Amino acid sequence: MKKAILKCKLTSRDKFEDKLSDIDLDFSAIYWQHDRVYVPRGYKRGMNLPRLVMRTEMKAVDKPPKYSLILRRHIEDSGVDVVEETIVKDYENTANIILQLGFKPAGEVSRRRQDLKMGEGTYIYLDKIDGKNGYYAKIESNLAANDSVTDAKIDLQKTFETLGESNFTDNAYFEL
Repeated sequence: MKKAILKCKLTSRDKFEDKLSDIDLDFSAIYWQHDRVYVPRGYKRGMNLPRLVMRTEMKAVDKPPKYSLILRRHIEDSGVDVVEETIVKDYENTANIILQLGFKPAGEVSRRRQDLKMGEGTYIYLDKIDGKNGYYAKIESNLAANDSVTDAKIDLQKTFETLGESNFTDNAYFEL
């Protein structure tokens, strides 16, 4: 699936949430995610190579965790992110397969996350990343085959600016 993604370090989580609440948009309950990021050998930012992410997600302490394998590929010249997610039943075996395919661990990120759906195919995530000061917000918008990535990114930027935020970052969380 093609996505346009924009992240921003928030100046104030409370003000950000208040502005969304003013337009009747509220975040979900907080849940926990842990990502273990793998990259191909020789990976360098800007090379259009894929990253694999093994994600553990816990939405409630009385339910089992959900494991998924996520393929992420940022196409630099177009600005498109290609994201595919597959549910995994055996975390350990899947991690071993990733290593056998020649990927190497690049980083780990734990976060407490809340989400909200803004419209058809558009989500805002509010993240508190372990070991980092402050909060981050990320907007992801699914793109149709003929959608303009440039226009989509401009719309995402305008959304953040309307909410009073402009401290954008292109870095993945594991690179911060």
